Amino acid sequence: MIATKGYAAYSASSPISPFQFERREPGTHDVHIEILFCGICHSDIHQVRNEWGNSNFPMVPGHEIVGRVIKSGDQVRKVKTGDFVGVGCLVDSCRTCANCAQGLEQYCLNGYVATYNGIEKDGKTHTYGGYSNQIVVDEAFVLTVKDSKNLAAVAPLLCAGITTFSPLRYWKVGKGQKVGVLGLGGLGHMGVKLAVSFGAEVTMLSHTASKKADAKRLGAHEFALTTDAQVMKKLKASFDFILDTVSAPHDYNTYLGLLKTSGNLVCVGAPPAPAQIPAFNLIGGRKSIGGSFIGGLPETQEMLDYCAANNIVSDIEIINIREVNAAYDRMMKGDVRYRFVIDMATL
Repeated sequence: MIATKGYAAYSASSPISPFQFERREPGTHDVHIEILFCGICHSDIHQVRNEWGNSNFPMVPGHEIVGRVIKSGDQVRKVKTGDFVGVGCLVDSCRTCANCAQGLEQYCLNGYVATYNGIEKDGKTHTYGGYSNQIVVDEAFVLTVKDSKNLAAVAPLLCAGITTFSPLRYWKVGKGQKVGVLGLGGLGHMGVKLAVSFGAEVTMLSHTASKKADAKRLGAHEFALTTDAQVMKKLKASFDFILDTVSAPHDYNTYLGLLKTSGNLVCVGAPPAPAQIPAFNLIGGRKSIGGSFIGGLPETQEMLDYCAANNIVSDIEIINIREVNAAYDRMMKGDVRYRFVIDMATL
């Protein structure tokens, strides 16, 4: 076993603090990775505070991991010692079901293994995430990183990047389309960058007027203040596609009204309460509301390669790992532009 240092939540009410644990020795298909940077996702907060009711403690969060290969098993062909690599939200799946066969491991019909707060396929070993100095992962779930100059800013692409890239690709967002991105946070800022890069005309939809300058800096063609009734009236039936990144309670019906006939509203945020959507708000304009969850391994690699080729990274603030609890508090106040990334050299 490999002695490992990390930071963990010991309960839903305790601060994240130092934690010593062990990783498995690399097997023939495993990659041993020195973690250099790990992004902080809002889902880390949900999990640490047991807001989804499925948390196991102690918990080492973190699924936006970028690092360097220390060692690899003798059957590993994808990477070699010294390569820069990434690990996202998944570290295993059944690999045999219909979805896994299509590269949709995130929808594994037999259950994927989450990078942290998950259970390995042996049914008893808990997974520990990226708030640590090293990790051992099967090569099938290791991604190659071409952008070695921006490693810290690449880390959030492993979740925020693929979470927005996947629906934009699936719904074929591109030139000639008007796209709204709802919410300017960790997901929203990547949604703007990617939709603009795909050639769409992008409007940032936000209830915060002070984010207009940032929206334009990120590439949005227009900014719409959603608390302004006149603005929302003018936007009725304007968009082919709306990417909804908001995790706070909000009324989907308001934004369905902004769609053109046959438009799509796709949710990547996860509000805590069920939504009420009258059927006529859908059938009246042949509109659809859907959802999307991260991406499979092939698509995540495609996203990383695309971002490297097009100079797309996340806007980040690098922090010392000892600042992680303060970072959580700031995230809850919306005080981050737009992703915290932990420098693991501070561990």
